Amino acid sequence: MDSEKPNLIKDKSYQFALRIIFLYRQMQGQNEYVLSKQLLRAGTSIGANVEEASAAQSRKDFAAKMAISSKEARETHYWLRLIRDSQLCMNIDVGPLIEDCEELIRMLTAIVKTTQKSC
Repeated sequence: MDSEKPNLIKDKSYQFALRIIFLYRQMQGQNEYVLSKQLLRAGTSIGANVEEASAAQSRKDFAAKMAISSKEARETHYWLRLIRDSQLCMNIDVGPLIEDCEELIRMLTAIVKTTQKSC
């Protein structure tokens, strides 16, 4: 398990989670409670699963945990697009978060595919 790639994804997913928490607080401030909780759960789960993957017992276990992170990233992407397109929260620009989420999805997909090939 390549130590450089997991560290990069760990850092990016952690920073992303912090930004999701900030967005969650903004949304709560605008009395949006349902989507904000869905977003918080999915958006912070990405990094949590990446962390779990770093303690994987095998390459197969690592790939499975990273695949879960990828799924959570895709769910987060969905919630972010829904928040943007529904215009539920005025004056909140989620565009940069959507771009960062897309980058996480690409990275996680590449990690999963590479790891699965070597299993």
